[in-house]
Amino acid sequence: MSAHARVDTVKHAEVTPEAPQPWAELGLKEDEYARIREILGRRPTGAELAMYSVMWSEHCSYKSSKVHLAQFGEKAPATDALLVGIGENAGVVDIGQGYAVTFKVESHNHPSYIEPYQGAATGIGGIVRDILAMGARPVAVMDPLRFGAADHPDTRRVLPGVVAGIGGYGNCLGLPNIGGEVVFDPCYQGNPLVNALCVGVMRHEDIHLAKASGTGNRVILYGARTGGDGIGGVSVLASETFDDAGKPAKRPAVQVGDPFQEKLLIECTLEIFAEKLVAGIQDLGGAGLSCATSELASAGSGGMRIDLDAVPLRDSSLSPEEILMSESQERMCAVVAPENVERFLAVCAKWDVIATVIGAVTDGDRLEIHWRGEQIVDVPPRTVAHEGPVYRRPFARPAWQDALQADDPAGLPRPADGDELRDHVLAVASSPNQASKSWITDQYDRYVLGNTVLSQPEDSGMIRVDATTNLGVAIATDGNGRYAKLDPYTGAQLALAESYRNVAATGARPLAVTDCLNFGSPEDPAVMWQFAEATRGLADACQVLGTPVTGGNVSLYNQTGDAAIHPTPVVGVLGVIDDVTRRTPMAFATEGQLLHLLGDTADELGGSAWAQVVHGHLGGLPPRVDLERERLLAEILLAASRDGMIDAAHDLSDGGLVQAVVESCLKGGHGARLVVPDGLTPFTFLFSESAGRALVAVPRSEEVRFTDMCAARGLPTARVGVVTGEAVEVQGQFTLGLGELRAAVDATLPALFG
Repeated sequence: MSAHARVDTVKHAEVTPEAPQPWAELGLKEDEYARIREILGRRPTGAELAMYSVMWSEHCSYKSSKVHLAQFGEKAPATDALLVGIGENAGVVDIGQGYAVTFKVESHNHPSYIEPYQGAATGIGGIVRDILAMGARPVAVMDPLRFGAADHPDTRRVLPGVVAGIGGYGNCLGLPNIGGEVVFDPCYQGNPLVNALCVGVMRHEDIHLAKASGTGNRVILYGARTGGDGIGGVSVLASETFDDAGKPAKRPAVQVGDPFQEKLLIECTLEIFAEKLVAGIQDLGGAGLSCATSELASAGSGGMRIDLDAVPLRDSSLSPEEILMSESQERMCAVVAPENVERFLAVCAKWDVIATVIGAVTDGDRLEIHWRGEQIVDVPPRTVAHEGPVYRRPFARPAWQDALQADDPAGLPRPADGDELRDHVLAVASSPNQASKSWITDQYDRYVLGNTVLSQPEDSGMIRVDATTNLGVAIATDGNGRYAKLDPYTGAQLALAESYRNVAATGARPLAVTDCLNFGSPEDPAVMWQFAEATRGLADACQVLGTPVTGGNVSLYNQTGDAAIHPTPVVGVLGVIDDVTRRTPMAFATEGQLLHLLGDTADELGGSAWAQVVHGHLGGLPPRVDLERERLLAEILLAASRDGMIDAAHDLSDGGLVQAVVESCLKGGHGARLVVPDGLTPFTFLFSESAGRALVAVPRSEEVRFTDMCAARGLPTARVGVVTGEAVEVQGQFTLGLGELRAAVDATLPALFG
């Protein structure tokens, strides 16, 4: 209905119990609609139905996943570092010297397929506001991305828009993009994964939470005006049900971003924090005002009354339902004591940010919303925000899992001689997943603000937090959907292990985890089994490694027809480094450095890059996980970095040892001569993807001290080569010049995407 048609009030709902309502079109199930009627003791108004529909959606309520996500709390390792955990806009960890860091990863998958530029841009904008709402200054972003086959025409439509959206929004905000991933696989055709991470820094005393307490405190909406974009973005195109003639209103489901408005909002909010003008704050993201008002009221100690007429609009035709559901960007909601309202509004005016008092905290226990003098919402806020449906969906190991695991790549033809081995190395290194991503990352500003210490293609991004002491943090994201398809429990643990290892390889101590769990339809028992196994695996691994999950995101229904994406748990790990000048880069930069392989190498090629690139094969079991070995490896890498025993380090993962050698040689501009250790074939030595391993470059003067430390701690190490020349040479097998390598790995993405 239009804004000027009859409004469905609470009084009207009470006397028209049988009025038909579009609950199914709004994505609600019949029993969910019945539950809403039971909660209210009547049918909901149109506005109430709109609120419940978006807040009870999978995106907002986690109704299919929360029974499994509970493990992250139940199994959380004890740590003094965690200041704010799951349940707030983002987790917060103590990094010492009075500093705290908040970080979180979220998805914007479906919008980015529909409208790649705006979908990706507003994904960055939303995660930045989550970080801002915690009281922190955002300092960096990252972007774990997954696309369909690299040579598919639709990938050429989606990827350039996504990359331009991330770069356009982040660059305009003045935030460096310090890391992420780009992975291609046919399973993501039609379902790209656009995950976005942001990290922010604050002092301990600056932490803010999303709650509305203090009777009489005012509720202030500030930022951009509310428009018709993004309505139903987290559930369905809900505006279709609100048209007078029963026709689709055709409002866009994808939000439209304005990074310059967001930059003003950031600076305005930080000044408001500095002057201690807010009692509670929430950003407006998924579900818009429906989310902000219900979550603030639910987490507070009283009720809330909102006058919807006061909301500044950029489209006067919006109905109350549409105003409540709009996901227009660059908006925040603050709870402010009456004596601070004038100053709050003055700060907003200084930054040219629209700010309007839209309501107040009450001494009741209801969320009440009025429109043009009539009450259109009267609900218990917890039932909207925190007491939605909880599903224990059936799950079962799929019938095809055994056959997939039995299809071991051990039977695939392997290189017959050195020449063929050379060809395979070149093929893997220049494949879209392993090739240089500079065509993408060069579109991002990686060094703005002047505190970027490490960025792509390093193992982890690193940011300096304090210019005086050089305190810093490192962040890495990882996730191998091929491993998780073979074994979702192990695959999730491998994602954590790789991210943990990447952080340690740069010299930072891993502290905490955020995750973005991307899966197919929860209504498919096979997908639900993958989800259950992955969450169990991640929770178990976090417990062993001592890295609590601080928060994250679940993205379901990533599938086309019956074809789901590979289960793709993306795991972000944040670590702390006392002195960023002691960081360990990945580049082999000095002639004569000795190359040592840390960890054990086995013939593990299930889900490997070699099997995918050379044979188009996916089958077998992923590499085994030894979490205690991962912990020991990290301790060795940290000690060696701190004490100056190593000049470079690179974790071993996709593509195996030879891929790490290629990347480190090209980054440093020096070649390497490798010698195959006893007990390994050249093929296994080069391409195995055994976990718990790293390659380090050790100065000759430090080799004895380094190997003695490894021996004393029980970590296997073997000298496997030396940094020298201008080629990657495997003694007795082949030589591959750096010029040829560089030309091959640099050419792949430009040839595909221009």
